[in-house]
Amino acid sequence: MFSSLCLAFSFFFFFPHHEKDHTEVEFVRVWPQWHDAAEFKRISEYFSGKENDSGWKFRRTHPDHREGFYFLARVKHKHYSLLGAKFVLRVILPDSPDPKPPMEFPADVDKGEDVFEIGITGPDWPNKKLHPVAWRLDLVGPDGHLLAWSQSFLWEKPGAVRP
Repeated sequence: MFSSLCLAFSFFFFFPHHEKDHTEVEFVRVWPQWHDAAEFKRISEYFSGKENDSGWKFRRTHPDHREGFYFLARVKHKHYSLLGAKFVLRVILPDSPDPKPPMEFPADVDKGEDVFEIGITGPDWPNKKLHPVAWRLDLVGPDGHLLAWSQSFLWEKPGAVRP
């Protein structure tokens, strides 16, 4: 009995076992919110003149404008490189029931877990008080396959026609 138990444990520990999926990519969280430009300024920027990203990945429609509406996206991609991948963001604003044209942002990071601040900045976002009615964020691989997605509750409203 003891020898068969030892054999079973040795088989488990000494022979490789496979993980469930090496290409698993997921949004841990997507948090939409407005950010003023001053929220991005760190003390180190006063000395270096360069934006301190604190390890986060900033993707903006206008890189020279920091103020705007952002989607903070924490992405887990432990076994999958996002080099060549892109985010596709679609939003519906209160002025129209139709989605605005999709906006694309490069992901371009290697395997791991990253926090992205995906921002609609500058003239692309009308004002601080405006919030999207609905939104959808896709992460698309370099080959065009959908890797992960997240959306607001209203985006999936029954009967809604979405591109």
